[in-house]
Amino acid sequence: MKLVDARDSKSREGNLVSVRFRPPAPFFVYTAFLMINAIKQFFEKNIQTSSDPADRISEHSLQLATAALMIEMMRADAEISKDEKNSITRTIKLKFGLSEDETETILRLAEDEISRSTGYFEFTSLINKGYTYEQKLKVVEHLWEIAYSDSSLDKYEEHMVRKIADLIHVSHKDFIDAKLRVRNI
Repeated sequence: MKLVDARDSKSREGNLVSVRFRPPAPFFVYTAFLMINAIKQFFEKNIQTSSDPADRISEHSLQLATAALMIEMMRADAEISKDEKNSITRTIKLKFGLSEDETETILRLAEDEISRSTGYFEFTSLINKGYTYEQKLKVVEHLWEIAYSDSSLDKYEEHMVRKIADLIHVSHKDFIDAKLRVRNI
């Protein structure tokens, strides 16, 4: 195949040739760029961070990962209650010290991340890298709070907390202790 400029419909010899157009950048690249920019602008505007850019990115990623796991916990039993939504909003707001608007934005961004993710690994790997064992245990407690917030524990909710606890390397004993602490509150 002979390639020529798209403006020429004939080659120099007068024979017709194939013309190859180069398409613009794929739409998903542009969409990803816009999403990354939106996340960056939100955190630069609303969240106090350290001066080290690596720490700032890590903290934001951890917040999104934690919020994403909590949203997935809410969806585990296929019944999303108002109590579960309120529990997530309250937990995110208190855990990270955010305002109402910041909390809503982080939850929206977490929803976007969930829709693009293929599983829990993206979120749990960030938590494993960035949280101490005590912070991981706190995440498991928050997941139990969401599971119990609608006054019933579904088998799918329990399975999900167990699965996430395993993925973030929380021991079975601490997993059970967290469940009992939350249930007895």
